[in-house]
Amino acid sequence: MTQIINNSTPGKERTRLSKAIVIAIREFMRQTKPDQQSKDIVAFVILALEQISTGIDLSVAAWEKRGYWVKADKYRMEWQWTAVTADKLNSALKKQNWREIAPIMLDIISQFSSIKVSNQHRMGKPWHNAYEGYIKSH
Repeated sequence: MTQIINNSTPGKERTRLSKAIVIAIREFMRQTKPDQQSKDIVAFVILALEQISTGIDLSVAAWEKRGYWVKADKYRMEWQWTAVTADKLNSALKKQNWREIAPIMLDIISQFSSIKVSNQHRMGKPWHNAYEGYIKSH
């Protein structure tokens, strides 16, 4: 048997998801009225934020092993907003409250303001059919 090497770290995954969220929110803001794609985009953002949130504990585990408690706590506090925002967005999506969803999406994009994604990115549409996965997991 050969050894399986996992190149994906929580940090790399967080960066990839952050860029995908930025792309998704850009597309969401271009829409004039809510449709199925809007649901897919919002569902994708919720799932991505939840995945980022769960990856934070994996990221700080190495620091805690070495006793860097302050650094670990600071990092957790820096990313704490992801779980809170995912819950807010989840609640708004379940009610189909688009007037509540739009400002939450603006808050999210402001959190990722330092992330630069080219218009010629190669990520495609990561939100495609995300609503189906969201319904199954929530």
